[in-house]
Amino acid sequence: MLLVDAHCHLQDRQFEADRQQVLARARETGVRAFVVVGWDLESSQRAVEMADEHADVYAVIGVHPHYASRLDGRSLKALRRLADSAKVVAIGETGLDFYRNLSPPDDQRRAFLAQLELAAELRLPVVVHSREADQETFAILSRYERAVLPDWPHDRPLGQMHCFAGDLPLALRYVQLGFLVSVPATCTYPKSERICTVARGLPLRWLTVETDAPYLPPQGRRGQRNEPAYLPETVEAIARLRGEEAWRVARGTALAAAWLFGLGDIGEEEGT
Repeated sequence: MLLVDAHCHLQDRQFEADRQQVLARARETGVRAFVVVGWDLESSQRAVEMADEHADVYAVIGVHPHYASRLDGRSLKALRRLADSAKVVAIGETGLDFYRNLSPPDDQRRAFLAQLELAAELRLPVVVHSREADQETFAILSRYERAVLPDWPHDRPLGQMHCFAGDLPLALRYVQLGFLVSVPATCTYPKSERICTVARGLPLRWLTVETDAPYLPPQGRRGQRNEPAYLPETVEAIARLRGEEAWRVARGTALAAAWLFGLGDIGEEEGT
């Protein structure tokens, strides 16, 4: 099975004691690439360091809306310097989180717009977190799409809606903007019809799968630390929803992630 974990946080301290074993277990299940995502400047630096150490690890650098108040001119310049690494494949995760509001909404908006500007400058896709902010997030990204599209690389998506929590009509609107939709293991949870409908209804070309490790483990592992080796459980759940073979879903979502993040020859591998 050909798999890509399109969003994980393997630089998290929860993996400090056994990170190499975590990677090894995932590789044994078929994970061919790990997209390791920062949430602040320090974790972004660690993501780049990890990507530099492992050929199959790629880094996304940015500041999560929870920490938006920390993003100032100095840290934005530091992110730009980190982006000099060839292993940096996107900016994020950024966005809006009006559920917890750990940073004031105005700071979240400011940080989101600043990172969108950085992504546009660097011609990199953006990884977006949106919680209880569907209307405003979509409005901001609609304006972003109109602003950058004339100069955007041909046939390159604008970004990824990470751990998508909206409904299928909203997902389709994001696809029209040029954003892929990422499905986590919440599709294995009871009462998860919304994300299940999205996973069933979108073309595989516009779907990625993610663990968000160490968070959001599959239903059978609730209460445990999540890790990329559990990604097949999400893929198998999506395959059941779609009435397709699991290896086809795995391959399709891996190709989508490779397209989004520019992961080179990963799509040349066999999917059986």
